[in-house]
Amino acid sequence: MLIHGMGRTPLSMLYLQHRLRKLGHNPHLFGYSPTLESLQTVTDRLLQRIQTQVGSQPYALLGHSLGTVIIRNAYHQLSSHPPAACFFLAPPMVACQAAKFFSKVGLYRLFTGEMGQLLAQDSFVGQLALPPHTKIYVGTGGPRAPWLPFGNELNDGILSVVEASGGHKVVTVPAIHTFIMNSTPVVEDIAQSLDALA
Repeated sequence: MLIHGMGRTPLSMLYLQHRLRKLGHNPHLFGYSPTLESLQTVTDRLLQRIQTQVGSQPYALLGHSLGTVIIRNAYHQLSSHPPAACFFLAPPMVACQAAKFFSKVGLYRLFTGEMGQLLAQDSFVGQLALPPHTKIYVGTGGPRAPWLPFGNELNDGILSVVEASGGHKVVTVPAIHTFIMNSTPVVEDIAQSLDALA
């Protein structure tokens, strides 16, 4: 199940879906709207979708950015049939600098709704569990310069490597936040991991 990030739609995952399908896997897209839905509403829909589409079969969850937060929020309710693996692309593992800054901007608040505000709260992000068997991919293709928000720190343009890793072991790739799902090393590594599970 492929879950897109904030400000994107399932269309952003189409190329990844196509590539995984060509490699013999059966990926499905899951869409949501942070503008119109609460985190709990989206979580409940994801749980229902897994139940109806997956049944008792083994499955994996792949999330990009906010999609990883939705997976982490749902995980404790998947204890009777947990995913065999999770793949997190550019996850906000801590309440990140960008969310804290933009959470005060009216237009951001309007378009990102409750979920955009939650991303800025240390207490919320900090209490989300990391599912076992999770592989984290972090981009390092963001700009670096002393006068930029991240300075010379490795980043993907939205998150620093530190924010996206949260102290966990990660796979770094030369990609930017918005398009990390199209990174060939990411796709190949995910496919190899799925093949090993199979």
